[in-house]
Amino acid sequence: MTFPPTPDAKLRTPSNLRLRMIASVVMIAVALLALVAGGVLFWLLAVVAALFMMAEWANLSGAGAREKRISQFALSVPLALMAPASLILEIHDFFTLGLLAGAAFFVVIVTSRRQLAGGLLYCGLPVFALVLMRRQPDGLLLTLWALSLVWATDIGAFFTGRTLGGPKLAPRISPAKTWSGLLGGIGLALIVALALYRWEGLPLRLVVATPLLAILAQAGDLYESAVKRRAGVKDSGNILPGHGGVLDRLDGVVPVAPMAAIVALLPLIR
Repeated sequence: MTFPPTPDAKLRTPSNLRLRMIASVVMIAVALLALVAGGVLFWLLAVVAALFMMAEWANLSGAGAREKRISQFALSVPLALMAPASLILEIHDFFTLGLLAGAAFFVVIVTSRRQLAGGLLYCGLPVFALVLMRRQPDGLLLTLWALSLVWATDIGAFFTGRTLGGPKLAPRISPAKTWSGLLGGIGLALIVALALYRWEGLPLRLVVATPLLAILAQAGDLYESAVKRRAGVKDSGNILPGHGGVLDRLDGVVPVAPMAAIVALLPLIR
């Protein structure tokens, strides 16, 4: 099913833009607080976000209330093993990944919905990647880099696209996105990475990887827009003022977090 591209007029009104900016500041502040605290607080925030994401994904895939609950319960099991307490039990990360895949397999067997089962990986893998990065010796810096490059890409793309306009990036999927916005997002993400390199000692390889991950963040945004168009909805939810659902805000984090973890942690594996 396809839908004609329609401009998002609501985002162009000053009141809605102001609400969007205030909500963004609050969400980033909460995320930074949990990130700095680390441990249980960071894991708990990630788990709550993942369960909301799973509920929204279930709605987008046309699942019923029972199937939505099954998917959330199935996802909660591997999420529980990502808790800091699992380190005391010496539960290996590969076991947690296997359990995440097993939960997806369970959901597809019980519900016969492959898209719903795919949602477990879509919502669970970013949490696994972020929690894994955060508990490294330099985990605060690594996780801050992964999240901030997504934030910077979104902010740079939004304001550059509004200011410069120009050719559309993917008009059939997201008519508001432009090539100038993409370049502006990449540029701001690279500036943030260079600042972390200069003042916080971010490894140079991560700075080099930042532009590619910024493109991946925009690709994640476009993918979720395509999913919403297939479902015939504008937003994945309405829990966040001026932003829609949790999936709408974390669509860039979904592909970036696992890839950032691979780039950041693979050289550390002996």
